[in-house]
Amino acid sequence: MNVNIEEISSLTRKITVTLPADGVQAKLNEAYDKLKKEVRLKGFRRGKVPRTIILKQFKGQVEGETSEKLVQENYFTAIEKEGVDPIVHPDVKSVKYNDDGSFTFVAEVDVRPQFTLGQYKGLEIEKVSVEVTDEEVQLELLEKQKNMAALRSVTDRPAQTGDLVIVEFQGFHEGQEMPQVKNDNLTIDIGSGEMDVAFEAMLVGKNRDDEGAHEIDFPATHPNPILKGKKVEFRIKVKDIKERVLAALDDEFAKDAGKEFNTLDELKTSIREHLTKLRRDRAEGSTTDRIMQKLLESHDFEVPVRLVAFEIEQMIKQTQEQLEKNGMSLEAAGLSREKLVEQNAEMAKKRVRGDFLLKKIAEVEEIKLVDEDMERGFKRIGDMYNMPVAKVKEYFQNRDDALPFINELLNEKILAFLREQAVFVETTQPVVAAAEDAAANN
Repeated sequence: MNVNIEEISSLTRKITVTLPADGVQAKLNEAYDKLKKEVRLKGFRRGKVPRTIILKQFKGQVEGETSEKLVQENYFTAIEKEGVDPIVHPDVKSVKYNDDGSFTFVAEVDVRPQFTLGQYKGLEIEKVSVEVTDEEVQLELLEKQKNMAALRSVTDRPAQTGDLVIVEFQGFHEGQEMPQVKNDNLTIDIGSGEMDVAFEAMLVGKNRDDEGAHEIDFPATHPNPILKGKKVEFRIKVKDIKERVLAALDDEFAKDAGKEFNTLDELKTSIREHLTKLRRDRAEGSTTDRIMQKLLESHDFEVPVRLVAFEIEQMIKQTQEQLEKNGMSLEAAGLSREKLVEQNAEMAKKRVRGDFLLKKIAEVEEIKLVDEDMERGFKRIGDMYNMPVAKVKEYFQNRDDALPFINELLNEKILAFLREQAVFVETTQPVVAAAEDAAANN
C-alpha cells in the first residue's frame, strides 16, 4: 500500500491510496468466482458460465462492488499508517483501476483544529435575580382568574376592553379577495395585544352584527409568506360578544384551580414556586449562553467546512419539519435552500466551534459521562415522552441515534462544570415580568 497525503487547507487533507496489483486481482478473482457460482444465463448450467462471458457482461458491476470493498477495507489502515485523525467520514473523490493492475482511490477528510485553550474558568457572568415579588404572584393569580372565568354572551351593550369578540373576516389586497386570509370564527381578546393593537381597539364599541374594516401593513420580514410585504384590508363582522364572569379570589377558587389546593394561600405558594423555578431555569439557560458567548469571543479558530455543512443541513431539516407541522413547505414559506444556507452559515460555524471548545475543556478537565449521567438522560427522555426507561434505552441501542444523545449529555455536563466555575457579578438588569414568565411557560 502506498499512501500520499496532500494538505489542501489547514484542516483538509487529500489522501491518495494505491493498492498493489496482486491484492487487487485477488479481490476481483474472488468476486468473479462468487458470481460464477450464483449467476444464471440462458444456455449454461449454473456454475458453468465461462469466465470470458461473465467478464463481458458483469465487469462493471464486479469492479464497482469490489472498489467499494477495497476502499472500506483499506481506508482506516491508510490513515492510521499516516497518523491522520479525521473527524468526519471521508469524501471519496475518485476510484481507478490502473493499467498495471493496481487500484487507486482518492479521499478528502477534515481534521481536528489545533488551538490553544484560553481562560474558561472564573468567567465573569452577570447574575440574574430569580426573586419573585408579591406583586408578581398577584399578577399571575389575576391572569389565572381571567383564564378560568366563565364566558357569557352579552347583547345589551357594545364590546369593551376585556371582552372576547367572535368575528368573521375576509382579507383583501389591492381590492382583491385573498382566499387564504379568511376565518369564519376568530376569537379576539380585546386589550390582550395578541393581535394588531389598532385592530383590537377598532372592535371597542361594536355591537353584534356590526361590520368594520381595518388595514394592516405587514413588513417584508413577516413570517407568513402570504402576508409579508403586503397591505391587507380586513373586513370583519361581529358574530358574538362574550364577557368574562370572574370568580372571587378565595379558597373555593383555589380548589377549582387544582385538587391539590385547599386554600388561596396554598395556590399563591404554588405560583411563587412555579415562577421561581421558571426564572431559575431561564437564568441557567442565560448563564450558559453568556459562557458560550465569552468562550467564542476569546477563541477564534478555523473549523472544518464539512462539519459546518452538516450543521447547516441539520438546521434546514429542523426548519422544514417545523413548516411541515403547519402544512407548509420551504417554497410556500418563500424560502429556498440557498437562502437558508446563507442565513444559517454563521450560527453553524459558532455551534461547531463551540463544540470543539467544550470537548477540549472536557479533555483537559477529564470530564466524562458515567452510568449515572446516562440513566438521568434516559429518565428525562422517558418523562418527556411518557415512555418507560427500558423503551428509551431500547431506542438508543442504535449507534446513529445514540451518538447525538451522548454528545448532548456530555456538553450539558461540561457546561454545568463551567457554571460552577463562573464568577457571578451583580447586575441592574431587570427581571422578567411574571406575565412574561407565564407566557414563556405556556
